[in-house]
Amino acid sequence: MLGARAVVEVGTGTGVSGLWLLRGMRQDGVLTTIDTEAEHQRLAKQTFTEGGIAAQTRQVLNNLQAVLAAAGSSFERAVKATGFLKNMGDFGAMNEVYSEFLGASKPARSTVAVADLPRGALVEIDLIATT
Repeated sequence: MLGARAVVEVGTGTGVSGLWLLRGMRQDGVLTTIDTEAEHQRLAKQTFTEGGIAAQTRQVLNNLQAVLAAAGSSFERAVKATGFLKNMGDFGAMNEVYSEFLGASKPARSTVAVADLPRGALVEIDLIATT
């Protein structure tokens, strides 16, 4: 029998009541979370992080890191990551930033090109980690 699910939320810090920047779902010691630059842009009511794919990837990974920390986990406990790129030609730049955050832990990973991402984001990453 599966244990109870718990939502992990990280506040925006903008002072807007009830507004959450990031969410994850924890169940039986496993945390599942996904982040896009689009969520950062939509919820913080600001434009995309400037600097193209590298800057957007860094923002996505910073967001994921915040959810992991809120759940008592870290990138070292990541077991699977999936990257979604609007342009596979951006893989090298995305991978360079990704390696800064997850290079030591080396979770199983796949990266795919997609036709489009929400709100025109260049990258989205989902992550599964233990807590």
